[in-house]
Amino acid sequence: MCDSLAISREHVPPRSLFPESREVGGKDYRVNLITVPSCELHNSAKSHDDEFLMVSLAGIIGNNSIGYRHKLGKVDRAIRRSSNRLLDKVLLQKKEIQRIEFSENKYIDVIWGTPDIERLNKCFEQVVRGLHFHHFNLPFHGNVHVHLGFLKHDQGNSLTWNQFITRKTEMELRAKPSHGYNPDIFFYQITDRDQYGLFMFRLCFYGGLNIYAAMWPSNASPPANLTMELINRGIQTIITLGDEKYKFN
Repeated sequence: MCDSLAISREHVPPRSLFPESREVGGKDYRVNLITVPSCELHNSAKSHDDEFLMVSLAGIIGNNSIGYRHKLGKVDRAIRRSSNRLLDKVLLQKKEIQRIEFSENKYIDVIWGTPDIERLNKCFEQVVRGLHFHHFNLPFHGNVHVHLGFLKHDQGNSLTWNQFITRKTEMELRAKPSHGYNPDIFFYQITDRDQYGLFMFRLCFYGGLNIYAAMWPSNASPPANLTMELINRGIQTIITLGDEKYKFN
């Protein structure tokens, strides 16, 4: 993240996202985790973000059973200790659905709402920069643009854009290896660099929560993006990707 003296090592992604063995039938998912050098400032300032990220991700519907068991264990304990204040930080606007019955006499409490997207983007930018250092043994100099693929969109451009990014990344990563010792909890992939030097990370948590991070190195020289200019001006725009068309505005 910076050029300050590294005095410790930090887990990327945070260790708190990996459940303890007692929560998952004795299996140890906290082995061979990725760590990178960290300065005192970024290490100490990051602890609250780690807890925020844990509460934000573990309980999302669509996770695999490991993520859900982690939510019922450590995550729920952290929420109770904070007297539910953690939920107020995770969801800026929330609406509680009292109970959903998913089988006979079995229920789940569900809360849905608008997350703190700015803070999530900051957390994932830190993770991606750490992964870049781990993977290439070099710090990343440039801008990171995070897209939260796991968010639900109603309709319009945001929904279409999410579908387009998901499909395009799937195509580019089809033959790329996955990295991570505990893929049921977390793994990542990296696309090739394009002709302008840009590339992308895909992070996947709990079997299906995808985050995409576009990497713009400081020495890259991408051309003017006419497509995005047309979309932002409200002009009807169609992007063709393989046999599929994505209509904006």
